[in-house]
Amino acid sequence: MTGPEIDVVAPAVDIYSTSYDGKYSKGTGTSSATAIVAGAAALIRSKYPYLPAQEVAHRLTATAVDKGPPGRDDEYGYGVIDLVAALTADVPPLGFESASAPAGGGPTTTAGAQPDDDGAAVGGLATLGVLVAAGVGWALVVRRRRRDDGPPPRISR
Repeated sequence: MTGPEIDVVAPAVDIYSTSYDGKYSKGTGTSSATAIVAGAAALIRSKYPYLPAQEVAHRLTATAVDKGPPGRDDEYGYGVIDLVAALTADVPPLGFESASAPAGGGPTTTAGAQPDDDGAAVGGLATLGVLVAAGVGWALVVRRRRRDDGPPPRISR
């Protein structure tokens, strides 16, 4: 998949996952990448529970490993997600991306700090929302498959 709606990318080729009958299978496609990005967003939210969704997305894009032409492009977006960097890097809040960010990280809200293209920001957040929802749905299906061992034992009285 390519296009202006791509914000970040994740591995999607030869990804091993759970399959039928307790086995694993190797697959390729956006479903695996979606689950990886959704999991990354969930881990960021877990570490920073009060971080707004827009800042979670910003943390993913700001720490991505740039691929292709320098900067954002339609094939890789801002780059391949780097989960360790997303969880540990000192990422200034939106609106304070410059090297002259105040000590302590500055304010944590983005009121008054508008991106140059509001449509792209909304599109990016909508894409992240779809990815997170798809990842959660995929995780629930996998979890249900793992737990489908039959009914619970009966308790006699």
